[in-house]
Amino acid sequence: MNLIFFDGNSHNSLLPLTYTRPVAALRVGILTIEEKWKKFLVCEHTSYLTPDYLSEKYKLKKDSVNLLINGAACPNINSVQLVKELELNQAVYFKDNLIAIALDAESLDSFKLGQVKAAKIFQLNELNFISCVPDIFLLNDAELRSDFNLITKGRKSRILSNTNTIIGDVSQIFMEEGAVCEASILNCKTGPIYIGKNSEIMEGTVIRGPLALCEHAQIKLATKIYGATTVGPHCRVGGEINNSVLLAYSNKGHDGFLGNSVIGEWCNLGADTNNSNLKNNYGDVKIWDYEHGHMKNTGLQFCGLIMGDHSKSGINTMFNTGTTVGVCANIFGGGFPPSYVPSFSWGGSDGFEEYKLDKAFEVAAKVMERRQCRLCTEDQNILQNVKLLNGYIK
Repeated sequence: MNLIFFDGNSHNSLLPLTYTRPVAALRVGILTIEEKWKKFLVCEHTSYLTPDYLSEKYKLKKDSVNLLINGAACPNINSVQLVKELELNQAVYFKDNLIAIALDAESLDSFKLGQVKAAKIFQLNELNFISCVPDIFLLNDAELRSDFNLITKGRKSRILSNTNTIIGDVSQIFMEEGAVCEASILNCKTGPIYIGKNSEIMEGTVIRGPLALCEHAQIKLATKIYGATTVGPHCRVGGEINNSVLLAYSNKGHDGFLGNSVIGEWCNLGADTNNSNLKNNYGDVKIWDYEHGHMKNTGLQFCGLIMGDHSKSGINTMFNTGTTVGVCANIFGGGFPPSYVPSFSWGGSDGFEEYKLDKAFEVAAKVMERRQCRLCTEDQNILQNVKLLNGYIK
């Protein structure tokens, strides 16, 4: 069956992260949502039903029989079993959310969320569903544990160096081929610790699980990490981190605190960048609501920084509780920047000006070249469309 991920209603509520990717490409736990489903369903090839400007890079492939899966739905055993048994025009729901539906090519062409007519509907009682950005760090603990069991089942970990101090059952630490970890304290009593292929944990680091250190990622000297935290592929982190997710290729390489936060790809937090994750009055945190254009109460006491792809902060940047930064923003200077920084903004607490597209491309290309990656035409077109969507003229 041809597997297609559709964005559903979560696409807008997961901005700015979904400006540059389909919902299924978001990382929660160790794996992206797409990778979870592929492992459960033993499927190599997938495609996407996503906004037009993303479809040049994230293409849609149709077949005579198509299985559509909501990109915001994290699979579990029950959901996977139901999805595997779906026949044409049968669907799976979780509450009011369409999770999966099997369609032929003709029905796929006319597929619209909210206008689905299924011959038979199955209901799920339990599912981790990513409906807003804070759900990524809120559900990271459960998803990290689930992914750990999924990835390591029936496999044997590399042996940890005896220079490390292990607190808890060593079976809850899994080290992939090429990974390095020396002279660190690893506490897996609080959750599993996954050390990905060719990753590195430098000396003096203290970790309380659960932790996902993905492939080619690096934890720098004397870092302190509290779970549940995910350091995505090719990320580099240092300082103090608590319950945060870095998607991939982003750096927080120096001292400073990052807590209850989600950082996109190709971001860089300058030395001694800090974020607040708790208000002084211990009240609920508000964050920017892209759908309605105003601040929205999360109902959460702890919520830190949300940052879209290719955004940067200068040294000593201070982010207030619940700050949202868009795509390709460059933030620097003294004081606290506003709690909402639009995409393609250049400046700080003293005000912003437009970050020109050619300059953004120039910086992005240099950053990506350092990791042997290339800013391709498809990426440039996506960023150009993001700028247009944020009200900037071409």
